[in-house]
Amino acid sequence: QVQVVESGGGLVQAGGSLSLSCVVSGTPLRFRAMGWYRQAPGKQRELVATISSGGTTNYVDSVKGRFTISRDNGKNAVYLQMNSLKSEDTAVYYCRSPGWSVSVDWGQGTQVTVSP
Repeated sequence: QVQVVESGGGLVQAGGSLSLSCVVSGTPLRFRAMGWYRQAPGKQRELVATISSGGTTNYVDSVKGRFTISRDNGKNAVYLQMNSLKSEDTAVYYCRSPGWSVSVDWGQGTQVTVSP
């Protein structure tokens, strides 16, 4: 059974930084693309960053230049470094492979709150 545990969120002032971690058990990640998603209050969940199995990264325009996704296949983990945070980055952040079936449960997420 696949389990995802996200951590590292918190409360930070605008302009600050946070580093999120995601550890996955139950399946190896090294052959999978992975992504960080976020869901703000009253909004749909959105994919903000992806990293391919080979390390190629992509970002939604709103976080380009500020967020960096990385992975450590040895630790079965994915990370999201978030700099120059803005109030609009406030959301619950989730980690998941875009290729996973809907039968794989989402993790509990980690709350990021950016104060003005």
